[in-house]
Amino acid sequence: MADQGPVDRPEIAADLERARRSLHELLGSASPGDFDRRSNGTRWTNEQLLFHMVFGYMVVRRLLVLVRVFSRLPDRVGRGFARVLDAGTPLFHQVNYLGSCAAATVFNRRRMGRQCDRVIAALQRSLARETDANLRRSMAFPVRWDPFFTETMTLEQVYRYPGKHFDFHRHQLTLG
Repeated sequence: MADQGPVDRPEIAADLERARRSLHELLGSASPGDFDRRSNGTRWTNEQLLFHMVFGYMVVRRLLVLVRVFSRLPDRVGRGFARVLDAGTPLFHQVNYLGSCAAATVFNRRRMGRQCDRVIAALQRSLARETDANLRRSMAFPVRWDPFFTETMTLEQVYRYPGKHFDFHRHQLTLG
């Protein structure tokens, strides 16, 4: 692999922190009625969608492990795994929806901020330990699962993914 220059860790870290602060601002400014209102373009309430936005960061911690493992296997193994996951897209979307509904009852408006703080702190620590070579490791992804997944994603792209996911869903909130 040709040298691609250093990865901009401070930029990734700043985006993680931006989303963390933004979530706290959203939680702090929303009224009880805002949390219970339907979001725009989803079946979730604002509270459920806010949890789903936090969940994007929680998922990244697991995706990082998968990329580290699959990047060491033959490409055909990763592509096959991605095809299997893509085939299960309808089930994934149903579990994704219902899971966020259920989880928002636990990580509700009073708890999701602390959960977000913990997850983003863990991502920040993990990012700080990554080498540039590791951040360039990649694997095939199930592109039908999320509009921000590409056919192949590096660890760097996975660290950048939740900010895109967060911003996309933030526009669907119907708070105040």
